[in-house]
Amino acid sequence: MTYHWYTSNIWSMTVINKKLDSELAYEALVDLLLSGTIDAEHALSERRLSEVLGYGRTPIREAVRDLIREGVLESHPTRGTIVRPLSIHDLQDLYEIRIAIEGLAASLAAKRGPVEMLEPYKRSFEQTLNNKNNLDVAAVHDYGVDFHKKIVTLSGNKRLIEMYHPFRLRFRLPFGIVRTRTPERVVQAVSEHLEVLKAIMSRKSDLAEELIGEHLRKGRDFRIDMLMNRRYYKI
Repeated sequence: MTYHWYTSNIWSMTVINKKLDSELAYEALVDLLLSGTIDAEHALSERRLSEVLGYGRTPIREAVRDLIREGVLESHPTRGTIVRPLSIHDLQDLYEIRIAIEGLAASLAAKRGPVEMLEPYKRSFEQTLNNKNNLDVAAVHDYGVDFHKKIVTLSGNKRLIEMYHPFRLRFRLPFGIVRTRTPERVVQAVSEHLEVLKAIMSRKSDLAEELIGEHLRKGRDFRIDMLMNRRYYKI
C-alpha cells in the first residue's frame, strides 16, 4: 500500500509539473509573439523556441498546438507553423463577438461585480488624462488591455471568461503596432475607458454596455484602417 501511494503521488506530481510547464510555455510564447520580435511571415521552429524560451520541446509543442486550436497560429504542410494572417472580414467577425462578450461582461460587472476593484484603474486613468503631454504610450495601452480583461473577470461568469481569452489574443498578435498609435488616440481611448468605468462603478449596466460597445467599434475602425493601409505601418 505504501509503495502504491508513493508511485501514485510521483505520477500525479509528474502530470502536474508537465501541465505547469505547458501553461508556462504557452504564456512565454504568447509574450514573445506579442513583443514583435518574431517575423509573422516566417515559420516558427520548435527547437529555436525551446532554446529561446528555456522550455523542453514537449511543452513548446503543446503550446503551439493550443495556439493553432485557438486560431492564433496555423500550420501548413510546406510553410510550417506561422502566425495566422488577419483579414478585414476576420477582424469584423472578431469584433462582433468581442462587442457581444465585453458588452455582456460590462453589464454583469455593473449589476453584481465587486466594482470597488476598479478604483485603481480610475486613479490611473485620471492621472493619465491630467498628464497628457508626458505619456508612455505603450504602457498606457497595455494598462488599457488589462482594464478590459478586468471587466470580463468582474462579470463573475466563468464561461464568459473562458470564451474571451482566445478572441482577445487572436487579433492582438498581428497588431502589436497598436501599442505605438498616436498619443491623441491613446488619450481618447483612456477617456472612453474612464466613462465605461464610471458607468460600471455607478451600477448603470445598460450605459456600461452601450459605452463599451462604442469604444470597441472605434477600436475596430482603427484596426481596419491599419489593414487597409498596411504599407504605412511597420508590421
